[in-house]
Amino acid sequence: MRKRLTAVLVLGTVLAVACAGIATAYKPTIVKLGNLELILNGGFSPTKLPKNKLAPIHLNVSGTINTLDGTHPPAMNKVIVETDKNGTINAKGLAKCTIGKLVARETSAALKACKPALVGKGKTDVEVEFAESKPFIAKSELLAFNAGVKGGTTTILIHAFLKNPVSAAVVTTVKVSKIHNGPYGTKSIATIPVIAGGSGSVKKFNLEFFRQFTYKGKKQSYLLAKCPTGKLQAHAEAFFANGDKLVGNFVRPCTPKG
Repeated sequence: MRKRLTAVLVLGTVLAVACAGIATAYKPTIVKLGNLELILNGGFSPTKLPKNKLAPIHLNVSGTINTLDGTHPPAMNKVIVETDKNGTINAKGLAKCTIGKLVARETSAALKACKPALVGKGKTDVEVEFAESKPFIAKSELLAFNAGVKGGTTTILIHAFLKNPVSAAVVTTVKVSKIHNGPYGTKSIATIPVIAGGSGSVKKFNLEFFRQFTYKGKKQSYLLAKCPTGKLQAHAEAFFANGDKLVGNFVRPCTPKG
């Protein structure tokens, strides 16, 4: 069950980071390949951003993974996302959490242990289908914690506690680094363990990043963006155990000011 839930945690986190500079409040982005469909939605505020200076944003993102024929979706094993160079994560000076403070803890205990490092919250649904049994939905809350910056890489820890059918705490690590690839300036990579038999898969997720904090007497925001061209974009690739790959290019408008 720990491996099954890991897929959901990684996808939710990576897509949330991917959309840090993308306004998707207008209508959902739908990506299809064969029998798979990903519906991604969300938004950020404010939508008016400076042309040449990074400014704080508040992000929310949600998504649903379906199969067009209604069967159980396959398991993901890797997600790679490249995001707009005009959006970034700012974790300098923010309190840090460690994996050791999160393992084997329920949601309330994890929050108590690492509340100063909290950067986001959300929920997720996992569809589980065991052999010779009907699929069922397992629900969990998501807590996103800052785990610091080292060597130019920002680490995010996502905690979930699955109550049914087996109680288990899961901590997932996502690494975010800078790149120089045309319009893209950030890459997030997550490798997901093979899910035994493909019995557990993400169905729905939502995640909200909202953290603001004070560092050296100045107000800071965990997420920042600017809008020099009137648009922000990302490229995402989700790999599945059955060999399928969903590829999405997201371009959304923003309003430059200043």
